[in-house]
Amino acid sequence: MQVMPNFLIKRAFLTPDRTAVYFNNEELSFKELYECARKTAGQFQQFGLKKADFAAVLLKNHLDTVVILFALQLLGAKAVILNNRLTPAELSWQLKDSHSAFLVLESDFEAVLNEIPQSIKTITKEKLFAAPIAEPAIQAEIDLNGVCTIMYTSGTTGNPKGVLQTYGNHWWSSIGSALNLGFMEKDCWLCTVPLFHISGYSILMRSVIYGMPIVLHERFDVNKTIEDIQAKKVTIMSVVSTMLSKIVDHLDHTSLPQHFRCMLLGGGPAPRPLLEACVGKNIPVFQSYGMTETASQIVTLSPEYSLSRLGSAGKPLFPSQLKIVLEDGREAIAGEAGEIVVKGPNVTAGYLFRPDATKEKLKDGWLYTGDVGYVEEDGFLFVLDRRADLIISGGENIYPAEIEAALLGYEKIVDAGVIGIADEVWGQVPAAFVVTKNGCAVTAEELSQFCSERLAKYKIPKEFVFVEKLPRNAAKKLLRRKLQEDWEKGGTRS
Repeated sequence: MQVMPNFLIKRAFLTPDRTAVYFNNEELSFKELYECARKTAGQFQQFGLKKADFAAVLLKNHLDTVVILFALQLLGAKAVILNNRLTPAELSWQLKDSHSAFLVLESDFEAVLNEIPQSIKTITKEKLFAAPIAEPAIQAEIDLNGVCTIMYTSGTTGNPKGVLQTYGNHWWSSIGSALNLGFMEKDCWLCTVPLFHISGYSILMRSVIYGMPIVLHERFDVNKTIEDIQAKKVTIMSVVSTMLSKIVDHLDHTSLPQHFRCMLLGGGPAPRPLLEACVGKNIPVFQSYGMTETASQIVTLSPEYSLSRLGSAGKPLFPSQLKIVLEDGREAIAGEAGEIVVKGPNVTAGYLFRPDATKEKLKDGWLYTGDVGYVEEDGFLFVLDRRADLIISGGENIYPAEIEAALLGYEKIVDAGVIGIADEVWGQVPAAFVVTKNGCAVTAEELSQFCSERLAKYKIPKEFVFVEKLPRNAAKKLLRRKLQEDWEKGGTRS
């Protein structure tokens, strides 16, 4: 067991008067954040929440959310962080799968209550904050091997899996990032990415570990982003390509202020014109590769290589390791493509209640990512396929198998295949190839409506192609690459 002081308690002791969070016109110091979180922990306790319970949260980017998440850490509860873009049916499945005893949510999301088991204790954040205050059983120390958060990630087959993220995972992710980006006393991180994503939650953890303020936005807005970078003296921001492109376009003939020092870019490599535009405006861009299972970035490309190594995700962070493994188990030589395998103290301990998936993905401490790539002789990683057929749309990961499963639930559909197609706004969007039962008449509109009841909006195919059959190999495995070729030829659209 590796024990450390509770992160927020230690930070509030070390630098109580430093600003922890800016949100709209509000701000909290670390001391104030601790006091608010302690009060909320006592209110949680009044509803029966205790150490080691699974507590689900369905919340927006808001100062209240920051307080609630740290209150759960003070109690030692395991936070099941739900994506608020999912449908009630998807959320209900994750609540059941995680054995959550408790759910706190925005009043805007109360429609989900009709879908979830009555055994789960539910409460809006407004009712939580209105509850009587009790003296909470605070966990003054944390075990770095103890589970802090669970975030669900979709698999290429079957249902999503709950990724276990320990306090140690978050600690070492923060340390690895600091050793790569450096850390300066005046650093301030702008968070416009969702707190329910590891990209957002990791910024919260860096805040208390570094003693660094964050500027939290409800959502990405380019005008507010530029305004706060200037007004709040922001030095670092996490982005995906679509966000970065809007920032560059908005700047027009101007530049970011000199105190701004880097964009941390996730969600896939940026196109050359965008990187060149960033160079022209003196915007350093750190391209990165990471996932929920690695508690954020695990490989990062430094800005001095952003053009000379275009397409590369960079090199592993200081505490982490990387290798490429071939199908026969051998380690690949330089330039040889295979599965990307990573190791480090920021890598998950496994999947919640899924020993089978844990055994399959984690071997001798190495995480088999399912992504395909190669490493050059000098150690730079190039990712060829994101988890085989992963679609990255505006920074969101979309797995074709999940959409295919939903489509196959429609009585008139007998086969379905999904690919990602190029989109000027989102980078990629899903497109579905479908085979109807006995030539039944089906419209794109009715399929879109059917999907909207089962899938988050960003997962709904933007194009439907009706075909007589789908390309499959001798083992009946769907050949998505052939679908991609057919789409690019334009011969099968309808």
